[in-house]
Amino acid sequence: MLTNTFTPHVGGVARSISNFTAEYRRLGHQVLVVAPLFEGTPLQEQDVIRIPAIEHFRGSDFSIPLPVPGRLAAALKKFAPDVLHSHHPFLLGDTALRIGAAQNLPVVFTYHTMYEQYTHYVPADSPRLKRFAIDLASGYCNLCDGVIAPSDSIARILRQRGLKVPMEVIPTGVEVEYFVRGDGQAFRRDQGIPADAFLVGHIGRLAPEKNLNFLSNAVAQFLLQNEKARFLVAGDGPSAPEIKRLFESLGLGSRLDFIGILKGSDLANAYQAMDVFVFASQSETQGLVLAEAMAASTPVVALDAPGVREVVIDHRNGRLLFQEDAKEFAAALSWMCSLTPAERRNFEEAARETANHFSMTRCAHRALKFYNAMQAKVPSLKSIERSHWAIARHRIEIEWEIMRNIAAAVSDSVRTPSGNNSP
Repeated sequence: MLTNTFTPHVGGVARSISNFTAEYRRLGHQVLVVAPLFEGTPLQEQDVIRIPAIEHFRGSDFSIPLPVPGRLAAALKKFAPDVLHSHHPFLLGDTALRIGAAQNLPVVFTYHTMYEQYTHYVPADSPRLKRFAIDLASGYCNLCDGVIAPSDSIARILRQRGLKVPMEVIPTGVEVEYFVRGDGQAFRRDQGIPADAFLVGHIGRLAPEKNLNFLSNAVAQFLLQNEKARFLVAGDGPSAPEIKRLFESLGLGSRLDFIGILKGSDLANAYQAMDVFVFASQSETQGLVLAEAMAASTPVVALDAPGVREVVIDHRNGRLLFQEDAKEFAAALSWMCSLTPAERRNFEEAARETANHFSMTRCAHRALKFYNAMQAKVPSLKSIERSHWAIARHRIEIEWEIMRNIAAAVSDSVRTPSGNNSP
């Protein structure tokens, strides 16, 4: 696994990699993770190689890995991987392509993120830069042997963008039983949240691309109309101060429960404590937190988006809203709040049923099957072809393809009119 984000960083990609890694190991496979060094990285980790990195890039909570140290090559030689799984289309993602070329290994890539939604972290953000991000990621897909799309919505987008290599739709799985065992009442007691409060909750990285300005305004409108309602926010990130300022300015500070990053049983307990989970991000490819909330039998109110519409079924396990309208979102929360106990149970049962489709074991077996297919696709080089020259030539070819992909993305973004950001 080669990734630009990993624990202790909080986010969907890091959690996805952690979940799959743990399940693969449980099934008897060996997994080596190559990731940047983050603040708070544990001193002892199982089969993880940390790459020196620039932390908090442009004020974000991301780390940018520096050139890969020589010890990685030695570690990979000792580990002898069968498959390389890349999780980003740049930086360590390019490293995956180079290793694949050098060792004649299949490279699988998971399209975790709508990268064009993250260009605000880069100087001179513009529609052209978003076009560049789209083309760079799409081109990278075709440099890999196979691509995993976390949802049908993303698979359709990738096909529209010219994907040519084999693709499989495999969502990130969740440990359903883990979230079922959460204790919501104990969590409320510990946090001083009244047992009779209608608790709206959100868990995740608190950053601009998560559309939290809209979400906070919509929830605040709902709270102004419902005296017993409260908003629970778990996570951290650059948007945290803005959320706090908004609720303080509206006189709702006492009804905002801001509790930082949650891990372990506290995470499951928090989901169980909620009456409804809210989500407004447009940058997700799946929305792992949606499946986690539903595993805890918590209905969801969310904006329609790729990856979200595969999880949230309107008027069955939550509400799916098709317009970014704060009043409409607040009205949907009021509607959920007005459900009878029997109606509420129907939503909870439907949420749990949805979560079962995202079982970690089921998703891991599908991914392993895809790995096997990619291994069969990459022919073994004959021993005579494993000369230093043949290997060098193959590495030069992949280096050329990487540079050509970057050049093509730059060229297309320059040609694209500044107002055009179509897929």
